Amino acid sequence: MSRPISKVAPGWWDYTTLEGDLLEDAAGLTPKDLLELSRDGFQVHMYDTLEEFFLAEALEYIEAWKQATPDNPAGICGPIGPTEQLPLVARIVNSIGLDLRNAHFWGMDEWVEEGKPVPGTHPLSFAKADMELCFNRIRPELRMPESQIHFPTGDLEAYSASYDSVRCVIMQGGQGEVKHWAFNDPPKREGRYIDAPPPPAQYRRLATRVTDLHPMTVIQNARTSGGGYVPQVPTQAATVGPVETWKAERISIWHPGHHDNPFGIRLTALMIGKGIADSAVPMSLLADHPNVHFHYYRGGIGTVEAEMH
Repeated sequence: MSRPISKVAPGWWDYTTLEGDLLEDAAGLTPKDLLELSRDGFQVHMYDTLEEFFLAEALEYIEAWKQATPDNPAGICGPIGPTEQLPLVARIVNSIGLDLRNAHFWGMDEWVEEGKPVPGTHPLSFAKADMELCFNRIRPELRMPESQIHFPTGDLEAYSASYDSVRCVIMQGGQGEVKHWAFNDPPKREGRYIDAPPPPAQYRRLATRVTDLHPMTVIQNARTSGGGYVPQVPTQAATVGPVETWKAERISIWHPGHHDNPFGIRLTALMIGKGIADSAVPMSLLADHPNVHFHYYRGGIGTVEAEMH
């Protein structure tokens, strides 16, 4: 028997195709329940203020970059969403005088239009945001060479291969409403996958690539980054894949409470904590990674209740 049809995009897989009991269990989780999902390989952290939350996220950059040496370069892969940590990273680097000559950074993804990554002049460019919010604010004598700032905007095979020559100490991410990290969206419901989404092991074979975006992702990015102007948002992106993700020593996901909703930030924690991996919920595949951390701003956890406005 095939699974339910998506309530939001019938031609795609997504979390609305899961069993109702699992969705109901997720909806009922309290903040205390979320903390109790921690296990070996999966840790849940709570922060009482946004200042502490974003400072902790920024300090992961410093933690990773401090480990870089001439013989053992190291770096961090970071998201656009959230972005509030990026100016803090630059300020800390400048304040402590951290020399980044042996450090690396990977941007997670970039929009694609007409088969090509958007240029840095595009108003929604992720590379543009990283440079303006962080790297252009670091003192020139401290900043790493441009060749050590990697974006998936040119040779995607070379981008992927860089994870083999440089230690990715931490891969950070946010969580989109379709339950992705980077742009690892659920797949389309077509071909071999009409009745069931791809097995997790198969999805995990995906490397850095250009991918089609779930309609929920397009709408979310219009809301969060473009004032709701959907025509401005591309429908494809280049994204780091599970292959590169599993080369990162730690996966660190940050939930400030305004990218995904109260239900979504509960569902993925429940699935990872209980070891339930399903490619209709790409974030759940991290259940099989050996070192995953979820970070919550306590004030953004909210409740999953009917509430009229």
